[in-house]
Amino acid sequence: MGRPIGIDLFAGAGGLSLGFEQAGFDIAAAVEIDPIHCATHEYNFPESKTICASVVDLTGEEIRSLAGLEGRDIDVVFGGAPCQGFSMIGRRALDDNRNQLVFHYVRLVSELQPKYCVFENVKGLTLGKHAQFLSELVEALGQAGYKVLLPYKVLNAKDFGVPQSRERLFLMAARHDQQMPQYAEPSDLQVTVRDAIADLPDADGFGALKLSDSVAFNWRTDSAYALRLRGMLKDPADFSYKRSFDPDLLTCSLVTEHTEASKARFRATAPGKTESISRFLRLAPEGVCNTLRAGTDSARGAHTSPRPIHPVHARVITVREAARLHSYPDWFRLHATKWHGFRQIGNSVPPLLGRAVASSIIQALDVKPVKPKRVIKLDGTMLLTMNMGQASAYFSVARGVIAQRARKPSEPKRGATPDTMSQSFEFAEQAD
Repeated sequence: MGRPIGIDLFAGAGGLSLGFEQAGFDIAAAVEIDPIHCATHEYNFPESKTICASVVDLTGEEIRSLAGLEGRDIDVVFGGAPCQGFSMIGRRALDDNRNQLVFHYVRLVSELQPKYCVFENVKGLTLGKHAQFLSELVEALGQAGYKVLLPYKVLNAKDFGVPQSRERLFLMAARHDQQMPQYAEPSDLQVTVRDAIADLPDADGFGALKLSDSVAFNWRTDSAYALRLRGMLKDPADFSYKRSFDPDLLTCSLVTEHTEASKARFRATAPGKTESISRFLRLAPEGVCNTLRAGTDSARGAHTSPRPIHPVHARVITVREAARLHSYPDWFRLHATKWHGFRQIGNSVPPLLGRAVASSIIQALDVKPVKPKRVIKLDGTMLLTMNMGQASAYFSVARGVIAQRARKPSEPKRGATPDTMSQSFEFAEQAD
């Protein structure tokens, strides 16, 4: 019997995809509307079928056909609809048009009829009037033939070996003919910011990282957490496919150039405190990172979310440092620009948290996961440098599939060229 198969809806760059793969699933298909995210997902999961489309426009039969799953029983469908409509830090409105995507999630579950489904979203969905929205979701899944495991759970990534405080809602359901899973229990493992990023060389020390997001460098790593992310220490609970990559290639590390005034303020900010002008938090080495946010999309101004200040250096963290704090292994690469890279991390579930949730489904399936011997080769780094126009053309979708913000005629277009990596999708530092 082969590995159980899963389908990721609203896949983004692939945080949940990776978590489920690490738990022992093969990711047969990933559905994502944003071509930039699709390109990143395809790079990291070259053997998964990346479907660049909206769930609104897809049927379960089409997903099966595109992924080559005709006639197969699907083990799990998972994903989290875009959550801006009910985020605790954004506008809450049950009539937000984006909330309709949740019901398309239910529709696709009903059409695909997987053995299990997992719904993930922001903690804010459990509060106030949104609890009624969640009750309607539970009822809809019941009508689709699924028993929902209640009460639903809000899990914090820091309780599952991730050096970041990040609370997410998880709701699991089983098809009527399957046994119920159980929500993951927190572990005793506590990982710190120091464990995650202390070994990474200072990106500011490499002139090449002003124009490129990667540079070759041999460095030493001591913490078990970082060694596992570098692929230099076996993780007995990781059942994902090994990727071929160079552990001495520092990637996703394009530098952010600050003014001297900003750097002085950063240096004067104590670890664990917030810098008063930028409102950036300076990370405490022995603590955990605050929740990494995605910022806004192009339609809402393309604003960068505040990035934490490095605990040692007078700068904000790099995308790779954020990826470490999110539990992404070093072979996993994000888009080459900082704006897209941070957006992909901020929108994703930390893989280790996803793994814990997925392991509960593996147990309910009564499957003993096995580490595959086959190694997946990662190539095609051009997927990581595409701008929206290039990515849209690559996936044969309309460039306007992701709405762009309207600019005044005199306003310069930022991030217009894919070749200027130090400027693409970068915006003025809030402090200045």
